[in-house]
Amino acid sequence: MITFEPSDDQKLMIESVAQFARTVLRPRIRETERQRALPESVRRTAHDLGLAAIALPERASGAGLGLLDAVLLEEEIAWGDPAAAFALGGPGAFGLAVTELATADEAAAILAPFTGEGGHERFASVAWGEAKPAVREGFTTTATKDGGDYRLSGGKSFVVNADRAEAFLVFAQVDAAKGFRGLGAFLVTRSAKGLGVLPRAKTLGLDAASFGAITLDDVVVPASARLGAAMDEDTFVAATVRFFARHALLVAARAVGLSRAAFDATREYVDGRKAFGKPIGHFQAVAFTVADRAMDVDGARVLVWRAASSWDAFDRVRWGLPAAGDPSKTAPPPREKDCLLQTAQAVAFAHEAAMRCGDDGVQLHGGAGFMRDYIVEKLMRDAKQLALCTMTAEHADQLATAIRIGLPLDPALVLPTPESQNAFV
Repeated sequence: MITFEPSDDQKLMIESVAQFARTVLRPRIRETERQRALPESVRRTAHDLGLAAIALPERASGAGLGLLDAVLLEEEIAWGDPAAAFALGGPGAFGLAVTELATADEAAAILAPFTGEGGHERFASVAWGEAKPAVREGFTTTATKDGGDYRLSGGKSFVVNADRAEAFLVFAQVDAAKGFRGLGAFLVTRSAKGLGVLPRAKTLGLDAASFGAITLDDVVVPASARLGAAMDEDTFVAATVRFFARHALLVAARAVGLSRAAFDATREYVDGRKAFGKPIGHFQAVAFTVADRAMDVDGARVLVWRAASSWDAFDRVRWGLPAAGDPSKTAPPPREKDCLLQTAQAVAFAHEAAMRCGDDGVQLHGGAGFMRDYIVEKLMRDAKQLALCTMTAEHADQLATAIRIGLPLDPALVLPTPESQNAFV
């Protein structure tokens, strides 16, 4: 039986987070935009709700609820304030990357400080993007073996919470001859000698979040700081792609929440604004646009849910966990490529839908849409930047195409790179 109805437990979680979004995030959305940060009390409340570790497995100090539960709640958070999900303390994208690349014991030790008491005040970042491409395929940031250590040199741009993070997972070039198949991932603490944090950037939207850059001037880290060192090349590439896919799906859920917020605001406005004796929403051109945006919201949500459910089923097999529901009625577990394909479809559609909902929201508000008295102008700006906060719609299309026609999953093709388009991670 096909169902799109959350379970009773999921409904309770959704309502708890929706109440948090309605009563805490949404009323402060302009305040946090001006302050360019979430208040400590808001971060603490989110941490107490367990929002920081929902998508992480129990073996990595997480809640172990699965990716589907995570996307359900990410949508509610983003409805309240799309920037909030990026500005909350905790492991964030760093946690997803560590979970994929580290052993279970390593991941638990690394992530425990960010998921336990006081985690709402702690931040960690993934340093992936670079501002300019290298003269060869791959990154300009390099990691050179130096005895029992590695020496990191270069810089990383578009780093979420760079100015707040106490730990970074830095992707750097280990083998220049292998391009994007010759990368390594290194844990670097903020106190490391040679690490510099540049001033916070001024961005188009998502103002409560922080975006910046770091420099690495011969930063020395021990060999043990390299995550996934025991993996062979193909395994490391696959783990990196899985990290980006899962993170992209969480961001896509935020895009759904943003789309819903823009739709709700627009629907309310066109129902109340009158022209020629009736609400403008009763005119066919306006009504058709609103109807199309409603379909965008529902379509994006279903695609995100489907992909998240597939990853959860894949993980249950991967980690030897019991299948959900009645085993006699359970479909065969999805292949990893099926999960990646569904993720690519969800990400591409969700980001494009968010931009349409934000853009049409401003358009249907008329001149009022450009005024900060109305939330839609912020949502349009947030939607544009949100689309760059992980695998972009264009990269999702590339990933879907590669899977459909049977191309190898070359990271240079399916991941955000300086040659094509950078991503804030």
